Formats: sequence, structure tokens, C-alpha cells
Amino acid sequence: TVIILFFAINILMDKIKNDKIFFNNSSSSLNFLNLDNDYIKKFWVGLMDGDGSIQVNHWLKKSLQYRLVIKLKYDILNFDMLKLIAKTIGGYVRIVKQDVIWVVNKKEDIEEIIKIFEEYPLLTSKKICQLNFLKTCLTKNSMDYYLNNRNNKYDNQRDILKAPFVTPSYFKEWLSGFVEAEGCFSLRKSNAHSFSIGQNDDIYLIEAIKLYFEASNAVRNSYGNFYALEIYKKEVLKKIITHCLNYPLLGEKKISFEKFSEKLNN
Repeated sequence: TVIILFFAINILMDKIKNDKIFFNNSSSSLNFLNLDNDYIKKFWVGLMDGDGSIQVNHWLKKSLQYRLVIKLKYDILNFDMLKLIAKTIGGYVRIVKQDVIWVVNKKEDIEEIIKIFEEYPLLTSKKICQLNFLKTCLTKNSMDYYLNNRNNKYDNQRDILKAPFVTPSYFKEWLSGFVEAEGCFSLRKSNAHSFSIGQNDDIYLIEAIKLYFEASNAVRNSYGNFYALEIYKKEVLKKIITHCLNYPLLGEKKISFEKFSEKLNN
């Protein structure tokens, strides 16, 4: 019995060393925040908009496969955040080499999660297109449709970009999830500290963030279709700090935020 147990432990340790072990619905160090499920769902939508992927693939052209994925750099806070998301929304979390990944790949689970997107819609144009394509594939359940349209999923993106943007009621929680993915808190020796956030294509979102924080500087188009907002004004930075205290960051970004907040409040 001892030999068998020792052998089993060795196998488990080998899996951990090879970053192949899976985790699902484990307890999280974030539980002490007493976050309600609605906050986590709204935050998760923002995180999906920033770092997520909504995928439809095929297996040997015989069956369609559906996946929701968030892939982050491995960090204990990112790991705990994704475990909390798995506990609240579904799916599982695994560590692969230097990454931690949240995955949902069961069709039934994805159909349930779509209901969350219906209550709190995605806001980035590409993710909206990805979700619409997945929903259409689920409805049609046709390999021919998938093969003929998989390269056309972004055809309606231009219409989304042209449509007027209405700030939704869940924008504050969504924004914290989006900041977790795309925000950057920068500390400099010159004391020219700043917060920046950017996105490809979706200038309407960056303008909405600028309006929410009452920032006066212009949204910059640094290159290609990338639009960014960089804020240096201390008065506005303090509004950003207040927002992140009221609507907390849940992953690795929380560390840089806490250092940033401490520096600005000194």
C-alpha cells in the first residue's frame, strides 16, 4: 500500500511539474471580499472583452466544438481570480507552462453562459462578432455553414463601430474587468505617474472611459487601429483610484494598482 501511494504521489508531482494539472471550483483567497455573483459576472464580461476568446472549431469536419477561453500569465492572483470565475460561472482552470487558463468547452455550459451575455452584453466589437458567430453555429448546427462562414465572422464589425454607443448600467463593474485586462498603472522616478488603457478598433469604448473618468486629454491613435487614453492629471488619477476601490480588481493588476494608489496618496 505504501509503495502504491508513493507511486501515485510521484505521478501527481510529475503532473504539477509539467503544468498539466486541472483545477475546478476550488476555494479562492478572494472569498474574503464577499463579492456577490452579479459583480463577478459583470467583471467577467469586461475581462472577456479584454483577454477572452470565443471560439468555434471542428473535429475532422465531423462535429463542431465550442470554447470560451481566458488565457493569462500565471500568477497566484490570476489563478485565484479564474478559480472564482469558474466557481461562479462554470468551466475549469488549468495551468499550462507559464500561463493560467480558464476554459468552458461543454456545449450545455456554453448555452447557459450565453444567458449571462444576454443580461450583460459584451462591449468590444470583435467579441460581439465572435459571440454572434458562435450563437449562429449553435442554432444552425451545420458543418457546411461553419466552413463557409468562419472567415466572415467579422463582416458586421464595421456596423458595430458606426453604431452610437450607449453606456450600459453595468459599465462600472465591466470597466474593472476591462482594466484588469487592458489597463496599465505606471510609476516613474520623475513622478509623472500615469494610467493608460487602449483597444484596437473600438474608439467608442475608450471615449466612454474618458467620459466616465472626466478626463480632458484626447484619445490618441498611436498606430494602426489602436486607440489609447493616457492620464497624468492627479485629480483624474484619484477618480480612477476611487473607482478601483469601489469596484475592485481581482487579479494580478491589483498589485500594481495598490502600489500606484499608495504612491499617489503619499
